[in-house]
Amino acid sequence: MPLWCERQPGSFFKSGFRFRFWFLVMGGLAALLPMLNGLFMFKVKTAIAHPEGAPMPTSAINCNQALPASTSRLAQLVSNLTQTATWADQPAIGIGTLIEQVGPQLLAYLNASPFPEINAQARQARVPVMMYHDILPQKEVFFDVTPEEFEAHLKLIQEKGLTPISMDQLVIHLRTGLPLPEKPILLTFDDGYAGHYTYVYPLLKKYNYPAVFSIYTDKIDKRLGRPGVTWEQLREMAADPLVTIVSHSLSHRLMPDLSPVEVEKELKESKQILEATLGVPIRYFTYPEGKYNAQVAQAVQAAGYTAALTMNDANEQLAGQSESLLAIGRIGQSRLTEMVDIAWGGPRLQAWNPGFDFLSPVQKVETAIDNTPFIFISGGKPITIHADSRYQVPEILAKSGTGAIAAVDGGFFSLELLDSNEMLGPVLSQVHGRFIPGRKGEIPLINNRPLVLISPNAVKFVPFNNLKHNTLEGVQAEMPDVTDAFVAAAFLVENGQPQPPARFGKLFDFNEPRHRAFWGINQQGQPVVGVSVEPIGSVDLGKALAKAGFRDAVMLDSGASTSLAYQGNSLVGYTPRPVPHVVALLPPPMELSASCTVVSSR
Repeated sequence: MPLWCERQPGSFFKSGFRFRFWFLVMGGLAALLPMLNGLFMFKVKTAIAHPEGAPMPTSAINCNQALPASTSRLAQLVSNLTQTATWADQPAIGIGTLIEQVGPQLLAYLNASPFPEINAQARQARVPVMMYHDILPQKEVFFDVTPEEFEAHLKLIQEKGLTPISMDQLVIHLRTGLPLPEKPILLTFDDGYAGHYTYVYPLLKKYNYPAVFSIYTDKIDKRLGRPGVTWEQLREMAADPLVTIVSHSLSHRLMPDLSPVEVEKELKESKQILEATLGVPIRYFTYPEGKYNAQVAQAVQAAGYTAALTMNDANEQLAGQSESLLAIGRIGQSRLTEMVDIAWGGPRLQAWNPGFDFLSPVQKVETAIDNTPFIFISGGKPITIHADSRYQVPEILAKSGTGAIAAVDGGFFSLELLDSNEMLGPVLSQVHGRFIPGRKGEIPLINNRPLVLISPNAVKFVPFNNLKHNTLEGVQAEMPDVTDAFVAAAFLVENGQPQPPARFGKLFDFNEPRHRAFWGINQQGQPVVGVSVEPIGSVDLGKALAKAGFRDAVMLDSGASTSLAYQGNSLVGYTPRPVPHVVALLPPPMELSASCTVVSSR
């Protein structure tokens, strides 16, 4: 164990050598951290908040400028680490604890997805970006909102425990996968109506909620249909940290209908006017009526914007479902009551010294990675169930009496008899507690496939060796308190890395597109079971699961056997082959399970 991970209160400074060693280390950190702090701030403002290839405005390299909340959190942790160099008289505050805090955030920042891609971790979150238009006492069209209705929305957000976030927080989350508050929501207001200053802004200050205002400059100080905000009002709002001003073009004309020269003018001149008049950087753009195409998105990036908001009434999307940072989807305000019940800030960061977490609530997430849809069920405690025959997975759960609420089909089994529960390779299930060895003539053929070992507190994946692992004593030599064991089809992800074709050996048709079943441990140490909703090859499956945040993952019996069940229901859109074996998840004691459905259109 590394020295900084020791947990022995009161013994940290008993060794004079150790004291001198850490005095030198912390002194070095104290000298380096001011430089690192500047580097973090510069990198966040350029590599994360600013896209590659775009012109860099002067404001983007001002390292003294205030950072968004999630960035400030990292800077504060760095500041805390600097302060630790003076804590020689407080040995109970371990450097390991601080490293564990700083490390995961630093790794996330330094491994941001290439612009304008959305990080796979962020795709698992559920962040509603709510879209409002005018707020006025008397409605004129169906999407108008009265001040009373809007305050009722804010009260609902408050009562449901949601945290309104800033646009900066959202963009950093989408680039890095850094988790947001437990229940995040972003409020946006289009077109710069007078009601935004008269009614919205005072309520935002009352509740201390941030928001985004999309402004097209031709409307300011003018009455184009309805009255707009004035430059004086907009300057007041822009100076408030709660407010983010976003360009909405010059004239609000639909961008795909314009020539490339006109598009450039709408993008660049609106940005220049807003920055010069308001004295704040304009980093984001909102497409008029949400209309854009690939050429317009490229022009947005070229004009120096770091993200863009869109809308599509026929296909409203949560932020993580969006096509890219240049097309972040939004949801109409009329769906707020639905959104407050599903908002979720995403999975926690990978631990610096990851272990296992078998106490998290069981949660179902549907998402798409590299255009392939998946269903993941994570959390709880993993077990296996070896049934007395072959059944559909929901039936195995119902018959088991274990209390497990989710399961995926498990290892390969004999097809000789329709009612056989004989497995290919050895099997141990805590449900019946018997170790059943594999056939001696078959087990040499599955050497080096992953042997899955489960104990009450850990999971281990080791290459199967038929000379070592076909007895209970053999698997206990690998894991003394093993309760479950079986041989899976192949390693998909190991230590966070997708496995190459050579790792699949002689597995039949391993890279043919098929429905695939899998299970493993994510970067938070939680068990995850799941299936691909559409056919995929095993190599691409491993790449997708690594992006999804798996620490280790193995493929299970797939193709016609691919099955997934949750809360008594099958989640696959066909009738799979009955199976005798599953990997299941037990909910933690006294915890309610949460489920959601997030379907990406990518």
